[in-house]
Amino acid sequence: MFSPSYTITNKMLMAIAKIEAAEEVIRHAPILPLWEKQFKEDAIVRAVYHGTHLEGNQLGKDEAKDVLLGRDVIGRPRDIQEVNNYRKVVELIDEEANKKIDKLTEVFVKKIHRLITFKILPDDQAGEYRLKQVVIRNSQNGEVTFRPPPPIEVPFLMREFLYWVNRDDKDQIHPVLKAGLAHHELVRIHPFIDGNGRMARSLATLILMLGGYDIRRFFSLEEFYDKDALSYYENLQKASAGDLTSWLEYFVSGASIEFDRVKEKVLKLSKDTKMKEQLGGQQIFLTERQIKLIEYLQEIGYVQNQSFGTIFSDVSEDTVLRDIQDLIKKGLVKKIGSTKGARYVLV
Repeated sequence: MFSPSYTITNKMLMAIAKIEAAEEVIRHAPILPLWEKQFKEDAIVRAVYHGTHLEGNQLGKDEAKDVLLGRDVIGRPRDIQEVNNYRKVVELIDEEANKKIDKLTEVFVKKIHRLITFKILPDDQAGEYRLKQVVIRNSQNGEVTFRPPPPIEVPFLMREFLYWVNRDDKDQIHPVLKAGLAHHELVRIHPFIDGNGRMARSLATLILMLGGYDIRRFFSLEEFYDKDALSYYENLQKASAGDLTSWLEYFVSGASIEFDRVKEKVLKLSKDTKMKEQLGGQQIFLTERQIKLIEYLQEIGYVQNQSFGTIFSDVSEDTVLRDIQDLIKKGLVKKIGSTKGARYVLV
């Protein structure tokens, strides 16, 4: 029976408190529909780019975004395939969270793996538990840093793991801790020949969402790991000795940093009471440039013609003025003064 060993520390409790506070703000923040859509799309791009980059994918963030948008990109076919595959995984996780599925099954886990490794692994390895022993080596010196369980144990360990995941223990273990423990256990079992990291991160995200921490699908845990990949792998390896305390501190801290980052962005773009009254609940669509202008106005307080170049380096002054005129018509911005030194402010 899977029974993880760890101690709940003050560091974990403080990080969970930050997560709870951020989740509350994000859940109740009034956000314009187009902004909400763009937040979700941005989270998908970040999850896909960082989730594959962490595993050695060589595409840049803009290139990964172009792949997701169906544009032609010059790159290794494997890299392009990995990005497309992981997008489908992110979408599947989102669908399952929306359905509020009550348990994870082996069939579902294998389905995710097939998506992750489609056209990457041979058909007889995609979505199938590994049949041979593997080892994890240090990429610098080639030393074996971790030896996962032998393949004969994998089906049994996965059944134990899924039984543990599916237990109704909401009163005994916090969903954020459960997601962190699940992440590590999947990496430890290493059930597949390849794609185990992406599998572990995607299932941890799903467990968070099913536990009530979906924060409107605005977050991406992958970015935190990818920004310091060495620390991510070191923390995973440290926990392989059996005590998961330090790994959980790392995992929960990462989640709190990501949730807090999303909270700050949401607060910056949330409608204040006055704007909410003006809109009267109607749906207003803004372009990406207009959203950037609103962000700038909320941060700086005003914008003038001479500031346009600092906000948009490759857009003409006339184009920016047209965007501002449209914001004025929508009742979001007003003009103060009538010369070149006029200021534009939020209403």
